[in-house]
Amino acid sequence: MTRLATHDAIIIGAGPAGTSVALTLARRGWAVAIVEKSAFPRRKVCGEYISASNLALLDQLEIGDAWRANAGPEIRRVGFISGEASVEAPMPRAKDGPSANPGFGRALGRDILDCLLLQAARSAGVEIFQPCRAVAIDRDGEMQMVRIQAGNETTMLRAPVIVAAHGSWEPGPLPSQLGKTNRRSDLLGFKAHFTGSSLAPDLMPLLVFPGGYGGMVSADHGRLSISCCIRRDMLARLRKQSGPNQQSHLSAADAVCRHLRESCRGVRDALESAHADGSWLAAGPIRPGIRSCYERDIFRVGNAAGESHPVVAEGISMALQSGWLLACELACAPGGCAGREAAGRRYEAAWKKLFSTRVYAAAALAGIAVTPCSATLMTTIIRNFPQALTLGAQLSGKTKPVPGFV
Repeated sequence: MTRLATHDAIIIGAGPAGTSVALTLARRGWAVAIVEKSAFPRRKVCGEYISASNLALLDQLEIGDAWRANAGPEIRRVGFISGEASVEAPMPRAKDGPSANPGFGRALGRDILDCLLLQAARSAGVEIFQPCRAVAIDRDGEMQMVRIQAGNETTMLRAPVIVAAHGSWEPGPLPSQLGKTNRRSDLLGFKAHFTGSSLAPDLMPLLVFPGGYGGMVSADHGRLSISCCIRRDMLARLRKQSGPNQQSHLSAADAVCRHLRESCRGVRDALESAHADGSWLAAGPIRPGIRSCYERDIFRVGNAAGESHPVVAEGISMALQSGWLLACELACAPGGCAGREAAGRRYEAAWKKLFSTRVYAAAALAGIAVTPCSATLMTTIIRNFPQALTLGAQLSGKTKPVPGFV
């Protein structure tokens, strides 16, 4: 027998964007369900850095104290590593909400952060369906029906509000999910943790190497987080190089790790005495750009709404903040289709006002980083004007307050 459950809102995806929406709505009296396909804790391809401008929002979501207790050291310097070059500059201070106390961002692994957020959602009364996969959405008058599956068990959820918070990397049957096509210029994401690194704990450097870009940051429990994006054609070229036994191709992870070490002296030095903490993860291709925030009665948050190139390390910030923006609009909207549509339009305008500059700035920076001649020029400019790193951090949104907390 198929189970039927009714809610005010159904959130598809339990990452920072989805749980931000769910928590905010649940604490305003909404009956909310989250559908998450993966079991937690889970590791994710993610830079893991959260700007200090989000601290007041984390407090509002009631995980601020837990985040402070678990996250890595404050990041007070931004850096640049490419080839033999290594440059540093001050990280701009951010104002921490209404108290206006200056602060700095920190990094926390998604295996910890996502669990903190989901537990807070459960404590707030959100009904969690996990691991469960949303397989179809159909309309029933003013309500929408979401069919979810866990093994051989099917459940039907109904609600007037559906929020797509499933990211952009994985195709699927839902109207909000993107299709996947392969292009030579695609950027594929990789990520790994290391322990015993010699990277200065307060430094977060941008890595620029042939065919890609990345970053390093000291996260929780002494872990160094390295994440990067590399062009599909460059990765294919690297994997054709012979492996250690001269008979087999390199794995994608081995090729990326070797390429980073060989292309960036700063990475090589940081990892000289380090040890891998788990395997490399891969995902992608990434699909940066601004998408529709409200379409066919489905609201989108996080990467489903719009995605910045990871080169600016603002993915988690954008996820948390977009979820907050949407929840605020929905909570004060009148009922009915007209009210939801008006809320969707207001949310889309607020999203673009808050995020469009950093999306465009990230696209420009990423384009420079993956183009050999431009990357060389970038290195020259940053060597002579290190303050460009501080300016870049400001343009990426690291000092921009979250609406509602100023």
